[in-house]
Amino acid sequence: MNIEASAPGKCILFGEHAVVFGQPAVAVALEQRIHVSIQPIEAEEWTLEGNKFNPRKHPHLSTLRKLLWPTKDGAPALSIEIHGNIPRASGLGSSAALSVAASAALRAARGRWVIESEQGPVWTEGYSSEIEDTDAYTGLNSGIRTTMYHKKELHLFGNDALDLDECSIIGHAVEAAAQGGRASPMDASTCAHGGVILLSEQIESDNEYLYQRQLDMDDGKRTWELHELGVPKGGEEVYLVIGNTGVHAPTADQVAKVSKAIQDEPERMKEIETIGLIARRGIEALKNGDYEAVGRAMTENHVMLRGLGVSCHELDDLVRAAAPSSLGAKLTGAGGGGCMVALTRNPDITSEAIKTAGGKALVSKFGNEGMRLETPHCEPFWSPQIHPD
Repeated sequence: MNIEASAPGKCILFGEHAVVFGQPAVAVALEQRIHVSIQPIEAEEWTLEGNKFNPRKHPHLSTLRKLLWPTKDGAPALSIEIHGNIPRASGLGSSAALSVAASAALRAARGRWVIESEQGPVWTEGYSSEIEDTDAYTGLNSGIRTTMYHKKELHLFGNDALDLDECSIIGHAVEAAAQGGRASPMDASTCAHGGVILLSEQIESDNEYLYQRQLDMDDGKRTWELHELGVPKGGEEVYLVIGNTGVHAPTADQVAKVSKAIQDEPERMKEIETIGLIARRGIEALKNGDYEAVGRAMTENHVMLRGLGVSCHELDDLVRAAAPSSLGAKLTGAGGGGCMVALTRNPDITSEAIKTAGGKALVSKFGNEGMRLETPHCEPFWSPQIHPD
């Protein structure tokens, strides 16, 4: 008896680094996915891929266990298996995909307590943007608080218990905990919802609004507004080809590099604002299905990022190699290494060009499904007993 869930990786089309200064950024879900399978075992300790689970080595899963599967409340030990085709530590959202997929599997396995109402089922426990007293961000050591409704509770499980918003919240909270309290919700939201996600520090008109995310960081509270662009029309005609340089550069170092450049030369904020303008042009082109214009915006974005000093010769080599067969190409993520992405109608030709230039290539269709439960017909492993607050 096992329960399996999966979530896609992501790449950023526009707005890297500028989003830190309030400009919009856009991410798209990739075809590549992480799968997480869980099953109960007769043991005291969790196992991960056949070995004893070490919480220090796996902070994402450790935090998820505290949030959704507390042993202090009688949750049984689990055996966890993870597989997928998203390269790790490459800026493609592998850790967020893991967190989202694992949160879905755990929620499906424990179920959700609800009550019936005229408007449909009302949660009595869980994490949601609409439930203020179940805060995944500050309640990492307390688990989910619940409310008793005079024995009228119903227990939903499997797909009926899942919620994309909850998976996104938990994914973001887990990312923040693993990264020392700093994380954008971009990755978790894209991995949960799929398609194309727009993040900004303001509500962007004429876009489908999803929700707000807030996170207390050591330098103050950050607020993000997230939107869903869906799968643009004509998306089946184009592909994303990811080129991996194999060079690893910590995201924090690259972010600090840009921040210092702006601090030393405040006039360079114009470059950040230009990236924001490019992103907005790219967003409108996406909404109109004008992929030639999307490609031009991507290429312009790369030029600006290179000017900020966050590219490297390996990335530039792959971008140049992909350019002749692509509509546009750029680095994706923090830069300094990692990956680039090309938008193309000729994925085989673009992939070969990237490989010839020394990179590893992945091909993805444009716009993909988000979190998915792979075993929708499942029985709960464990159901927490709820009590009045």
